[in-house]
Amino acid sequence: MDDLDLDLLTLWTAHTHLAFETYSTPRLILDSSMPGSGKTTTLEHCSRLCFAPIQAASLSSPALLARMLHQGMRTILIDEVDRSLDPKKQGVEDLIAILNSGYKRGATRPVLTPGKGGEWDVTEMSTFSPVAMAGNAPHLPEDTRSRSIRVLLMPDLDGKVESSDWEEIEPEAEDLGARLAEAADQIREEVRTARPPLPAGCVGRTKERWYPLKRVAAAAGGRWPGIADQLIERDIEEQQMDREDGMTNVPPAVVLLRDIHQVWPTGSTFVPTAELITELIHHNPAMWGQGSSFGRDLTVQRLGRMLVQAFKIHSARQGDSKRGYHRAAFDVAFRRLRITPHIQTDGTDGTGRTDGGCSLHPTPQPAACYTCALTEGAA
Repeated sequence: MDDLDLDLLTLWTAHTHLAFETYSTPRLILDSSMPGSGKTTTLEHCSRLCFAPIQAASLSSPALLARMLHQGMRTILIDEVDRSLDPKKQGVEDLIAILNSGYKRGATRPVLTPGKGGEWDVTEMSTFSPVAMAGNAPHLPEDTRSRSIRVLLMPDLDGKVESSDWEEIEPEAEDLGARLAEAADQIREEVRTARPPLPAGCVGRTKERWYPLKRVAAAAGGRWPGIADQLIERDIEEQQMDREDGMTNVPPAVVLLRDIHQVWPTGSTFVPTAELITELIHHNPAMWGQGSSFGRDLTVQRLGRMLVQAFKIHSARQGDSKRGYHRAAFDVAFRRLRITPHIQTDGTDGTGRTDGGCSLHPTPQPAACYTCALTEGAA
């Protein structure tokens, strides 16, 4: 759908040869709304170009996958994940757990292996590996998607796509794969030590997904670092649009915090609990009223439990008044979740300062700092 995705596939393919050096490896999802979009063909290209590829049309057991990876890192290519990783299938949860944990180096899974005297030993087997998954709008868990980079494909109805006739192009593809592996060996140490800058807002899980590709792009040089930044910025923008369109599942506690910000009386520094609950029910009855999944209005106990468990925000008294909440108690949570703009602080609460640095670093801010990047994104 986007020519930039071809560059993305190029970077991801190259990174499979350097995944051990990049420490984490983003999962690649080849997605489409209908068959005949080129997903299997793309996996076939990956099988000629990626590091130690293995095509797994179906994975029979988590233990088999762990044993296979224990012999050495492989690039796992899974087709038709809309069926093979269907959450309704028995054992799929364990398979997905391996795919999720294996995106970081050092991840292992305990597997029973035969020992002496007929006993069984527990062996920690590595699950670290690059993974590409293809399917028609697969229903993958949110934690899997958060570790993945998605490429959308659509059918070529105009016949403009060059045919992948492997009888003709296989020798050339295999030669290209060998050259790619040789090039990776030459820059392995450079990629391992590289810490190139990232676009603003590329923090947390987003950084874990994209930093491996950015490090490979930095080692490649030329136009590639700029292309990686374009891809990262596009992903951040798409995440924001997903949130605005309601495509992202927001935890109830975060919805509560946003609604509290919306209903808080202007200029008030303290609001009694009962008054706050009344305003919340009026503002969002589907979430906090009798029409909610709880089937009854939000209670004092439920409000307090959600705020304490999610944000460590406690109620208090203002003089002899009834219990309620101080506006200042929400300041850090509001800023950390970007519900309010960044305000002037001295950094003592762990949030970024407005002087260009954070409480952990002097100015100018370093190239990659979670606090500085979060503050910059919220400003």
